Amino acid sequence: MNQLENYALGRWIKGEGEGQALYNSINGELVATATSKGLDFAEMMDYARKIGGPALRKLTFQERGLMLKKLAFHLLEKKETFYKVSWATGATKADSWVDIEGGIGNLFANASLRRQFPDLPYYIDGDAVKLSKEGTFIGHHICTPKRGVAIHINAFNFPVWGMLEKIAVNLLAGVPAIVKPATATSFLTEVVVKEIIASQILPEGSLQLICGSANGILDNVTMEDVVTFTGSASTGKMLKSHPKIVEESVPFNLEADSLNAMVLGEDAKLGTTEFDLFIKEATREMTTKAGQKCTAVRRLLVPVNLVEDVQIALGQRLSGVIIGDPNVDGVRMGALANKDQVKEVSEKVQELSKTQEIVFGNLENFEVKGADKNKGAFISPILFLNSDPFKYTDCHNIEAFGPVSTIIPYNNLDEAIELARMGKGSLCCSVVTADDDFARDFVIGAASMHGRILILNSDCAKESTGHGSPLPMLIHGGPGRAGGGEEMGGKRGVLHYMQRTAIQGSPTTLTHITQQYQYGGKQWEDNIHPFRKHFEELKIGETYITAKHTVTESDITNFANVSGDNFYAHMDATSLEGTIFEGRVAHGYFILSKAAGLFVDARKGPVLLNYGLDECRFVKPVYPGMTIGVKFTCKEKINQEKRDEEDIAKGIVRWLVDVYDETGETVAIATILTMVKKLNQE
Repeated sequence: MNQLENYALGRWIKGEGEGQALYNSINGELVATATSKGLDFAEMMDYARKIGGPALRKLTFQERGLMLKKLAFHLLEKKETFYKVSWATGATKADSWVDIEGGIGNLFANASLRRQFPDLPYYIDGDAVKLSKEGTFIGHHICTPKRGVAIHINAFNFPVWGMLEKIAVNLLAGVPAIVKPATATSFLTEVVVKEIIASQILPEGSLQLICGSANGILDNVTMEDVVTFTGSASTGKMLKSHPKIVEESVPFNLEADSLNAMVLGEDAKLGTTEFDLFIKEATREMTTKAGQKCTAVRRLLVPVNLVEDVQIALGQRLSGVIIGDPNVDGVRMGALANKDQVKEVSEKVQELSKTQEIVFGNLENFEVKGADKNKGAFISPILFLNSDPFKYTDCHNIEAFGPVSTIIPYNNLDEAIELARMGKGSLCCSVVTADDDFARDFVIGAASMHGRILILNSDCAKESTGHGSPLPMLIHGGPGRAGGGEEMGGKRGVLHYMQRTAIQGSPTTLTHITQQYQYGGKQWEDNIHPFRKHFEELKIGETYITAKHTVTESDITNFANVSGDNFYAHMDATSLEGTIFEGRVAHGYFILSKAAGLFVDARKGPVLLNYGLDECRFVKPVYPGMTIGVKFTCKEKINQEKRDEEDIAKGIVRWLVDVYDETGETVAIATILTMVKKLNQE
């Protein structure tokens, strides 16, 4: 008999005693036992804080991102092993793809996110704030990694994705994690973690695993820890109110199951593309993972005149869904995670049946292909019809966490919005319509009660990821019943694991702290032009002060001829009455172009190319006869990795372009980027 192991304190440890028996949800056979008895959670957390945390905090965002990328490629090579184990959770190949490769995709996405962060272990947030008249006293914000541990208490339905989508974010932020998967499917999580640890890609102490109960772990949290929970609202609220969570003000992100809705627009009548999309998406949401998704559609809001059409079409589609062993050809829906889930879902269906009618499916009478339905954890899709959703409100309050959904009629847009909001907080909602006015009004009316809203129509259907797919660059969470928290969301998710701190001081001092040049800070010149220097040789604050140029009317005319920009302010002095201009004014883009002509060194050197323009402002008119010069300052350096052995080793340099006139006042300011070759090409 296989007893799952826990990974703690740098080694694999079997828990004490027999543990909880875990069964194959397809054939009912014993898969493994799991127990965490004997683990010292306080020691595990101390180990994460003292070993994993310091190792991660030494790495820059670029290094952490490359670490995630390397780990993603490693797990991708091992995915077939994971698929074989995933079958025992009741998942079809398509279900497993979402869990396994969707989870690995989160690693890739967060690895790419490194490009939005500096080449530092900490993050510079937003822009500097001028706090004094002369600009010698400024403020800024930095975000530093919390010196605690991320405790992830996950649900049974996504044993791989649920772990990887969370640890990808805390690892990028520089915070170690302890993962506690739901025991029922922890045998799959254990296999993945064993590959992660064996790869030795993560610093020791970055990741620990608890297979079994984690009861008591919250007794050891401190103010710098972060706790995330995915599961039932009742359990989540109990954990969130733990005395230590309250006393230490520990960030607690709760993602609870929600009664998500999908709305069929009034325009999407039978025969339209949108009607067909609605039926297809509703079927997929009911049957993917056998409906065991926190994002699954539980409420189908349909115009009252289309209820019969939807009921018939959806019933026909569901009748073609073959339930059974996912290894058998043709099977499209597997089993629930275990028989306890079958019992729980069945009880919820019986409860919902008191106030609404089952129009498709039967808890007892359904066929299973390639398996014994009495041994496995199988259940039929169940479709309800609620005749009066404002009177019979169980469908807005009771969730059967399986392939169960309810058709709910609405009479107009306002009713659709109100019914969607009656879920009291949802992770996601979809509206299927080709009417952009309907879509806009629904979104604005329903958004405050939802974490995400998908607008689905023929324009985006081909590439849409669908109703139930949380994406790493968008937030995943929701208000009210959905838990009131959020995960992922690109950079937003990373900042959940960091402390934002306001810093104040001189521009020179804050330049040194942030490693980004702050306007007004000390500048210094070198005899060597900055474009003659390699990436390693450039220093923040290094400034090249250019020669000067007096702008002429010929400059303005010639630039207009070359660019085709004959805007009246540049070319027609007779049309300036009532404007802010005193005469013909130079094009802003001429000023920027001329600035480039002044600061660029034309000879071939380490600068490989102009990479782009981040920001640009034209703050003062430049008239013929005015003289301009440029202060060209190294603002920030961002390292880039080599893509392969043939690639050039290089980095990105951000430059502050400060164009000033003969009075010393700034007339234009911009940030440009160049790609610069490194001295060291290894």
